[in-house]
Amino acid sequence: QHAEIDVELKEALLATLQRNDYIMGQDVRSFEQEFAAFHNVEHAIGVGNGTDALVLGLKALGVGSGDRVIVPVNTFIASSEAVSAVGALPLFVDIDAETMNIDCASLERALADNKDTVKVVMAVHLYGHPAPMERIKSICDSYNVRLIEDAAQAHGAEINGVRVGNFGDFATFSFYPGKNLGALGDAGALITNDHTLAKKVAMLKDHGRTEKYLHEIEGVNSRLDTIQAAALRVKLRKLDAWTDHRISVASSYSSYFNDLEVITPRTSEGYRHVFHLYVIRVKNRDQVLSELKSQGIMCGIHYPIPLHLQPAYTGLGFKKGDFPVAEAVAEEILSLPIDGHIDDSQVKRVVEGVKKSLL
Repeated sequence: QHAEIDVELKEALLATLQRNDYIMGQDVRSFEQEFAAFHNVEHAIGVGNGTDALVLGLKALGVGSGDRVIVPVNTFIASSEAVSAVGALPLFVDIDAETMNIDCASLERALADNKDTVKVVMAVHLYGHPAPMERIKSICDSYNVRLIEDAAQAHGAEINGVRVGNFGDFATFSFYPGKNLGALGDAGALITNDHTLAKKVAMLKDHGRTEKYLHEIEGVNSRLDTIQAAALRVKLRKLDAWTDHRISVASSYSSYFNDLEVITPRTSEGYRHVFHLYVIRVKNRDQVLSELKSQGIMCGIHYPIPLHLQPAYTGLGFKKGDFPVAEAVAEEILSLPIDGHIDDSQVKRVVEGVKKSLL
């Protein structure tokens, strides 16, 4: 990826070094404007990382002690960590077996049983496939709870032509280097169409101030670094092309697996799945994983232990069997190599490795 943009990237980084505007510099403001335009929203606020984006957004909504936030149980722990960080409690729900996003029936049951304490529903666009936001929004509206989007894996994903970030009160993104849009280190952003929310997050991320020594509220230090913003601006211009390539690679994988005992990713009708990860399901997952690694093919599991079974959440009282779909999926999922530059010969090599492990 960096070889493709080598000249542009070096020019952008050098320009920042020459300006010496490392904190809240010109490239931060420009990236925020460009990233907001990319998702067709009014505001983007750059922050230190994707986890901070969730934390600051929840704080801006007034979520705190005594509140509960619904989180799908198959996601990275950052989703639930952010809830705990503001003093609230995560309330886990099961997932849909096909898309592995939040299951709407489980969501409705959780809201019905906890309608007095749930303040927010966090929809995670897992692996790059948007959660069913229109249905989720309808459910949230009926229970009068806020809706937020964890889009850390879904830069540019769409539902019927509408990009993620336009369905909830806000959406958050991670620019961890391995993401579809990755920085050169940690970085993140929050996007929203709510001017008041955007203004509060902008204060919270910079010590609660509106000008240098005027602090309206207590905040934190979670500013998007100017060097990272400069790199992200260069990469953002390439993101749609890189995403189109990911989608093409995913299509190739699925066609090659057509006659094998492999469950390939499903894309809902009208959705743009941006394939941050290409996740298959196989019965003998650990054997497949071992075989691929023996051939020098790196792959992973996202995520091997559902959140309710993590030691960190023992105190919440959940147990094995509470979320059967997520638990079953966790035994079978395997993430295969995919990015904006992998070629068909590499895809075929991966597929042959999977075939060999299934013999």
